[in-house]
Amino acid sequence: MTLQTARDFFLWCTVINYLVLMVWFLFFVLAHDWMYRFHGRWFGFTLERFDTIHYTAMAAFKIGIILLNLVPLVAICIIM
Repeated sequence: MTLQTARDFFLWCTVINYLVLMVWFLFFVLAHDWMYRFHGRWFGFTLERFDTIHYTAMAAFKIGIILLNLVPLVAICIIM
């Protein structure tokens, strides 16, 4: 695998993962009540617990994107 291929791979991984994060956030903001009712039937979360779980998971996902996609992309761009 060349550096160019690895750079393109990490670039597209970063773009796709940020798109997933944005769609998740938009669903959370625009369809919050629907999501809460949908998941509340299964798990019986309180509203505060539901919000905490989603914000924490989004933060963990964002940190994962930065550490596993963006940092290698920047490192490859620097050495190229």
